[in-house]
Amino acid sequence: MDLSEKVVLITGASRGIGAAAAYRFAEAGARVVLLARNGERVAEVAGEIGHDALAVPCDVSRYWEVEAAVGAALSTFGRLDVVVGNAGVIEPIARLADVDPVAWSSAVDVNLKGVLHGMRAALPVMLEQGGGTIITISSGAAHGPVEGWSSYCASKAGAYMLTRMCHKEYGASGIRALGLSPGTVATEMQREIKASGINPVSQLDWSDHIPPDWPARALVWMCRPEADRWLGEDISLRDEDIRRAIGLVT
Repeated sequence: MDLSEKVVLITGASRGIGAAAAYRFAEAGARVVLLARNGERVAEVAGEIGHDALAVPCDVSRYWEVEAAVGAALSTFGRLDVVVGNAGVIEPIARLADVDPVAWSSAVDVNLKGVLHGMRAALPVMLEQGGGTIITISSGAAHGPVEGWSSYCASKAGAYMLTRMCHKEYGASGIRALGLSPGTVATEMQREIKASGINPVSQLDWSDHIPPDWPARALVWMCRPEADRWLGEDISLRDEDIRRAIGLVT
């Protein structure tokens, strides 16, 4: 897919799905704006991509930092076409009677409010341009409970509803809002899940997880008109027909 002249902002871009997506979007010709709390690591990713990448240290739980990052994208590249809301945390993993309420709230700040902050900062820009694409990394946990993951499930369910709200309010104005539910991916998050020993997901072998490049390729594909039938909804990489459409299986 040719994304030349398009500008893509990716949160949580220092590792995992976010970093893999940065490389894939750049490969497709896009200029990428990479956000992460780990400024040193995200700068390394941007440096590997080259002059068409901008690294912005950013905590998505703070709206003013996301707003400043969007401003940096505009001042550097002049526009904003795609936002990938990828930043997310799995901790705290604990049952409700044991969970730390402060840690629980912090997870919601990243997983849910971080998505809102990205949408809120990008939408005025995209609406003025006449359109744009907002993709949120969702999860099966947005649609069903998983033991020990109350903060993750609740925040992902909320983020899914934000995707639906964004489509309802701005779909007719050229905003393409949709989510990607990738399944279990071989990232650092899975190591944290494994260490918890809670629920069947923690019992999976590393070989059971898909590589980060799969959802990265899916994100690029989701910028195409072929994905329009899922606007306002989640696309699941567990669906073999979806994998085939993206070119992940033959």
